[in-house]
Amino acid sequence: MRPTLLLCLAALLIAAWYLPARPADPPGGLPGEKFSSLSFTPYRTGQSPLTGHFPTAAQVDADMALVARVTGAVRSYATHEGDFDTAALAQKHGVKLWQGIWLSGNRADNDREIARGIALANQYPDTIVRLIVGNEVLLRRDLPPSELIADLDRVKHAVHQPVAFADVWEFWKQFPEVAAHVDIILIHLLPYWEDVPTGIDRAVAHAGEIYRQMRALFPGKTIAIGETGWPSHGRQRGDAIPSRINETKFLRDFLALSRAEHFDYNFIEAFDQVWKYHSEGIVGANWGIYDAERQLKIPLTGPVSNDPGWPTHAAISVIAGLCLSLLGLWQGRAQPPSRRNALCVAGMALGGALGYAAAEIFATLYDIHLELAGAVNLFAQTALAVLAMLRLSGAVAAAPDRTGADATTAARALLTRLRLPKLHGAFEDLCFAFVWAAAVMQMLLFCDSRYREFPLSTFAVPLMVTIGRLLAGDLPRHGGQREELVAGAVLALAALGSAVQEGPLNTQSLLWNTAAVVLAVPPLLRVWGAIAKGRPRALPHKSWN
Repeated sequence: MRPTLLLCLAALLIAAWYLPARPADPPGGLPGEKFSSLSFTPYRTGQSPLTGHFPTAAQVDADMALVARVTGAVRSYATHEGDFDTAALAQKHGVKLWQGIWLSGNRADNDREIARGIALANQYPDTIVRLIVGNEVLLRRDLPPSELIADLDRVKHAVHQPVAFADVWEFWKQFPEVAAHVDIILIHLLPYWEDVPTGIDRAVAHAGEIYRQMRALFPGKTIAIGETGWPSHGRQRGDAIPSRINETKFLRDFLALSRAEHFDYNFIEAFDQVWKYHSEGIVGANWGIYDAERQLKIPLTGPVSNDPGWPTHAAISVIAGLCLSLLGLWQGRAQPPSRRNALCVAGMALGGALGYAAAEIFATLYDIHLELAGAVNLFAQTALAVLAMLRLSGAVAAAPDRTGADATTAARALLTRLRLPKLHGAFEDLCFAFVWAAAVMQMLLFCDSRYREFPLSTFAVPLMVTIGRLLAGDLPRHGGQREELVAGAVLALAALGSAVQEGPLNTQSLLWNTAAVVLAVPPLLRVWGAIAKGRPRALPHKSWN
């Protein structure tokens, strides 16, 4: 009987991984033609312009050879980047270049960029087809329009190529006087990032509408799209959901629109840029046609899956679930059949939660800090899953009188004196530690949400444990003190506030904030019990034991 139950549960886990990963085949694509242009920032994992770790000339040469197969031009953003010459490599591989000149609030740096850009334009007149003087300078408020205009005029008088300035379309409306000083108005159309995000079903139509508005606003001017695209991974904004399928759909739908209306455009971007995580969150690192390992992420024709690695993730979940189930069955061999069946269900559910957590963590190991945080979190979730199975099997006794104050004391001893906690009470302590961590993360999400993820995977196992305890009536209803009140109330209130901020269209927000409220139930239930009785006193409750 039990092997059959485990097989059925394993099949359910596999289905849970497969169904969201089913391939889709959005119509359109890029058969027999090339992109107009791709943003070309050839940084690899561990490299970043923010830290001065630049790719080598050989790496950039290989990247240029790769993108030359799919695009007729590339867009750069600066002239001083490492020991490579982007223009020379573009010329070598027969690719045209939209040469960027990076402007910031530093006048000396701007002068160096401008001088270098002018020199490159005159050195490579057949390869550099336009100069982009400044990127989103007005959006960042790095320069006032008057200084930007002076820089534009300076470059225009020194080169023969058309001169452009690139910024989001709203700022072209706000500062229309800049248009008289450029040959090309480069607008950034990123429906995901706009103040009011646009969902994927309307994103390309929205881009076309904005393009036509800009053409009407600046009659007689050449309008080009300097950046457009869609992210493949990261947090949802409104009903704008990052995914591989949605990125593919946007790309193909936009290509169809560009053919119909003859858009001059640049897609952002050729390669996933891991370094952008630091300024734009996980979503910032996932805009590439190719991933950071230079594998084609978004197929130009044919089907695409949101999770091509789903068989591996399903296998990890099933193996983890079987291990946890077998641990519970071994420790609970004296338990009645109904409890042993419950051990199988609990083990496979916790295994699925662990597999989900591992898949999300390993997909975003962008630097040493994330690697360390991921390792600690995955270890803690695994420990909680094991303790939950030991407790459910009866191998570890319940400690219903263990409070948040006790958990805080144990955590302080661990961190300050490296004193390992005792096994008795470790389950309760770890559950409370996850609630406290969730409260901190939820406050950060509420106060500064734009680039923060909804951390469902970080609390997948605690959530599963809490749901199981709620269903089993295993939650203590006494002993709530200051620690439970602060952690539970902050978590619940910040979750409600975050849900209101994000709005009803954000399904990721609704799912996580619902989970956060569920996580807040155990400490708040204890506080409510203490208030209702006027003093801490045990009330009868069921136990997994």
